[in-house]
Amino acid sequence: MVRYKCFHCNEDVSLDYVRKKIRCPYCGSKIIFKARERVTHVKAR
Repeated sequence: MVRYKCFHCNEDVSLDYVRKKIRCPYCGSKIIFKARERVTHVKAR
């Protein structure tokens, strides 16, 4: 399941809301990002 979060207030934003609007429903910020579940580490050679 894809999770979106507001960059400004750090609240979860539902996928249905992101499809309709671009602003956060809680604070009105325009910056919404897809939260990553796992962090991938890459070793340099």
